[in-house]
Amino acid sequence: MVTIYDVPADALIEEVAARLEDRIEEPAWVEFAKSGAGKELPPEQEDFWYVRSASLLRKVAQNEPIGIERLATEYGSKKRGSNRYSVRPGEHEGGSRKLIRASLQALEDDGLVTTAAGEGRRLSDDGEAFLSEVAADVLEDLDRPELERYA
Repeated sequence: MVTIYDVPADALIEEVAARLEDRIEEPAWVEFAKSGAGKELPPEQEDFWYVRSASLLRKVAQNEPIGIERLATEYGSKKRGSNRYSVRPGEHEGGSRKLIRASLQALEDDGLVTTAAGEGRRLSDDGEAFLSEVAADVLEDLDRPELERYA
């Protein structure tokens, strides 16, 4: 059985994002929202919502149970001084909690993630089967000889 640890993260996230486009709906406000307090502009990537949702699904699978605050810390960035021309050293700012929460709620509505009361989010059985299926498909598409032992 192929797991998410057997395939490269970027290939897995790309494939999961492509499959999530048919399963979850992107909110209208996403194109205007920044991805965190340390950013000046919203992301320019067309499928940002689906890529972030796929990445969140993978993070939940790896670190379950995990909460919004910890995810916001992981998706944060260094905020510069008062503006981008400042010489003051930057400090870490968290990622957008609204974006993370809305994405996890969409994944929860689709049945891929569940809420563990007082602990955070966990991967559901359907979510685990979905990720394993995608990982198996990604492994088939890779032509890397060092990964043939998993096939």
